[in-house]
Amino acid sequence: MSPYRRITKAVIPAAGLGTRFLPATKASPKEMLPLVDKPIIQYVVEEAVAAGITEIIIVTGRGKRAIEDHFDAAIELEQLLKASGKIRLLEELQRVTRLANICYVRQPSPKGLGNAILCAEPFLSDEPFAVLLGDDVIAQTPVPAIAQLIRVYERFGRSVVAVQPVPRKEVHRYGIIKGRMTEHDLYEVSTLVEKPAPSQAPSRLGVVGRYVLSPSIFTWLRTLQPGHGGEIQLTDALRQCAMTEGLFGWKLTGQRYDAGDKLGFLKATVELGLKHPELGRAFRRFLKRLPSAALG
Repeated sequence: MSPYRRITKAVIPAAGLGTRFLPATKASPKEMLPLVDKPIIQYVVEEAVAAGITEIIIVTGRGKRAIEDHFDAAIELEQLLKASGKIRLLEELQRVTRLANICYVRQPSPKGLGNAILCAEPFLSDEPFAVLLGDDVIAQTPVPAIAQLIRVYERFGRSVVAVQPVPRKEVHRYGIIKGRMTEHDLYEVSTLVEKPAPSQAPSRLGVVGRYVLSPSIFTWLRTLQPGHGGEIQLTDALRQCAMTEGLFGWKLTGQRYDAGDKLGFLKATVELGLKHPELGRAFRRFLKRLPSAALG
């Protein structure tokens, strides 16, 4: 049995403005855009629950009420479905409302990921916690992505970030780690660089949207000055963590979709659609019938 405290809480930052999807996100949160038949954020919540998380804090902002409504009970709709005999749909809606104990906290203004996590501090009771970005969907893995990181934390008692190799031309979009491999897929991180130019990147291992953090992260978040883009960057706090108590990077197993990006969203829609138990076969036949001209 691990000597470290079991992780049961997760933070899902979902307060971003979704500008990459305008005008679709003018009145609807990007996290609520549907991937096949579920909103993006439901995939993320279900991943957390599959990893043993029982309490989830979703950090929202102005215009994000639809997220709260989605995970809340809809009594009138449930009664209608019951009266119509649509029991399967009724059971699915009820399952969603019972996934976890979910609470919400507002980020007053978009001041960065570090600030969003800081907003959740009062709910975390000085204990380690998971962080899952609300528009990163990670599939095709027998062990849920965040569960892979939880295992590392429970073994070593150190904060750990998920990393994956990224193309050199895309390192400017990520926090990039510098470190040494200590075991297969496990890196001891010496520092991180937020969105470096390709010539200044210490590696090609980019931090992707999963973290398990010790409560000491708040010590550094509270003292940070705005960094890259005028925001409170989680990367800056992780750099302090690496230099003091230590930080691991875990090379994540699984297919990651940046569903907050238009192309990433389209890729996720196609690949998850092909794997859908009811729609996948028909969707595959449709794609095969497309004329070559339609595919360029």
